[in-house]
This record gives sequence, structure tokens and C-alpha cells, in this order.
Amino acid sequence: MSEIHLGDYAYALPDERIARYPLSPRDASKLLIYKNGTISHGHFHQLAEQLPAESLLVFNDTKVIPARVYFQKTTGATIELLLLSPEAPTRIINDAMLVTRQCTWACMIGNKKRWKRNETLFSSLLLPNETIITLEARYSDYEQNLVQLTWHSDAPFLDIVQAMGEIPLPPYLNRDTEAQDAQTYQTVYARQEGAVAAPTAGLHFTDSVLDSLTSKGIEKTFLTLHVGAGTFQPIKVENVWEHHMHSEQVVYTRELVQQLLQRVAHIVPVGTTSMRSLESLYWFGVKLLRQEASEFWVEKLYPYQFEDSELPTATEALRAVLGFLDDCNQHEITGQTEIFIFPGYRFRLCRALITNYHQPGSTLILLVAAFVGQDWRKIYDEALANDYRFLSYGDSSLLWGNNTEEY
Repeated sequence: MSEIHLGDYAYALPDERIARYPLSPRDASKLLIYKNGTISHGHFHQLAEQLPAESLLVFNDTKVIPARVYFQKTTGATIELLLLSPEAPTRIINDAMLVTRQCTWACMIGNKKRWKRNETLFSSLLLPNETIITLEARYSDYEQNLVQLTWHSDAPFLDIVQAMGEIPLPPYLNRDTEAQDAQTYQTVYARQEGAVAAPTAGLHFTDSVLDSLTSKGIEKTFLTLHVGAGTFQPIKVENVWEHHMHSEQVVYTRELVQQLLQRVAHIVPVGTTSMRSLESLYWFGVKLLRQEASEFWVEKLYPYQFEDSELPTATEALRAVLGFLDDCNQHEITGQTEIFIFPGYRFRLCRALITNYHQPGSTLILLVAAFVGQDWRKIYDEALANDYRFLSYGDSSLLWGNNTEEY
């Protein structure tokens, strides 16, 4: 494949078009509909009217944790930790939330130069049961920003971060976290704690919208991708092939795979995280069929080495995954993906995409451009011309793909 130049995926985003707060109610946001090269406009509460009854919506049910925690030194310096991913005693995020007494996490560290290598930091916190405990932080690996956290209590780690942390808003909102963000920067169906950023396409859904989908016979299913801070990592190289793509943890259930097989030609991911997860699931099936998989791991450029004629259909790949679950007698699969989707990628599972409006020159713009082709610019120009609100708390779109596999 030829080089992909970052400058071809830039656009002018005025600061005043960035939505720093959400609308209320959530489903009052605008909805741009793109299909077969044509654009129309509506509102998100009308979503069910825009989807065929046979559609299967795939939601990411990850839940944002208050992953930004602060320690105050006796000198007055504040050390900020942004919890990125667990390292010990487990790397499985759902399990890491239940760990007691001690754990180690990879972190982003603010004011790191003020925290000496052998220095222990302390912070007191009040648990929901009115117990006061002390959290200790020390380096496990200074160079790798691994931090060991210790507390002398059987309280699970989730209780610890909920008692002392705050929701980490995206840096482009350029404001402090406020009390209401604990609810508004969370989908109404969030249930698996472990993300440091919300799957923001889902922020528009309300119980009313979900009920309208059910009334039309549209099915819903869930997977989990714990969104990491890497989702905001800018591309710093002109040739995007060279971009260092972040890895994120994904969880798929047997029920999900069965539902995908039943409606394999009608899959609509809610958000880019669900889309990346679904496409990664296809490539895991490819690895199983090629006898290359000992664990679930999809490298960033793995899909780009094959000709279409070499590859199984979506149904064949999903059946391979279901067979793997049967052989292992497992209900779910947990793995890692760093799949990088940019123009030239051929979509295998996804027919349409519900998504917000993304930063210029970002990995997510590249994903949208891969899905709808050069019309991505027409879509963004139309949104800007019609006063759409952009980024995490902004408006929504329903995009039908121009680059999908036949089933």
C-alpha cells in the first residue's frame, strides 16, 4: 500500500465549535445521516427511524473510572497520577478492580520531577463505609512509570479510586472536571469499570432511545473495550504507517459472537471503539483459521498483509471464534488489540457506524475516512456549515460504509 499522508486528513476546527459541555437531554443532539453519498439531518432521538429493523447495534459497555488521583507532598507539591493500565497482580482490568491491599499500575505522572525515585507518597481517603484509610504510592519502575499502590484494607481497588479519584476529561476540553461530569461523561449502559475515557458515541443514548430501538425490533448486544488515554494520542509523523498505535483490552462473550453470526450482514457499531473491537474479532478468527493464535492479540498492521482472495468470510471467521470458545469451554475471551484502521482498509463486519466528530489529523479521522472514503471531508464540511458541535460532548452521525466486505 502507498503512504498515507497526515496532512490529507486535516481540517480547520474553530475552537468555538468544540462542545465543552453536553446537551440536556442527551438525545437532543443533532444527527447527520450519510448514505450512498447523500447527507441528511435529524436529531438523535430519531435514530430508530434511520435504521433497518434487522440491524444489530453493538455497544461498548466499558465504564470510566475516576482514574486521575492526586498526592500532596509535605513540600506543597502536587503529584498527579493518571492510571492507565494494571500490571500486577493481574493485567485483566475487570479483575484488577477487585484487587485488595496492593497493586501496580502503569501511569502518566504529572510533576514527576518533584517525586524522587525512593520516595513514598501518602494520601488519606474516606471510604463509603466511613472508614479512613491511607493510600501509599511508590515507584515499582521509575523509567516505565510503574507505580505500586498499597492500602491496609480489604476494600477493593475500585472503592479506592472512587473515593479519591476524579474523572479524567479529554485534554481538548481545556477545563477542569466538574461534579456533573461523573454522570454526563458516562453512557447510561456502562457497567464494566476500567476505562480512562468514555466511548463517546454512546453518550447520546437515553432509555427512551433504547426503548425505541427495541420497539422496532432492532437488536442490541455488548462488548467491552476499555478505552485508554492513547485514544487522544496525536499522530506526530507525516507517514501514518509509522504512528505508534496504543493497545487496548477487549472482552467478547459467547452471546455476542452468536448474535453477530445471526445478523452478520447488518452490524452497526456504536462508536469507533466498538468498530475497532469488531474488526479485531474478525482478525482473531483469521488467526485461528491460519493456526496463528495462541492468545488474542491483533497487531496494528496485521490486516494489511493479505489479499482479499486469501481471507475467509465474516461468517467463517466468527464460526472459528465460536469453535475456539467451545474447544476451550469458555464463556468469554479477553485480549489486546492495537489494530490501526486507515484508508485502504477493507471492513469485514461493520455496515454502518454511529460516531461523533473527531479531531483533525487523528487516528479516528483516518478510521472514518477508511469507512466512507473521500466523502469524509464532505461530511465534516456539512457538519461545520450546519453548526454541529464537535468532539466528545458534541453531536452525532450515522454513517453507512462505502468499503465493506460481502458476507
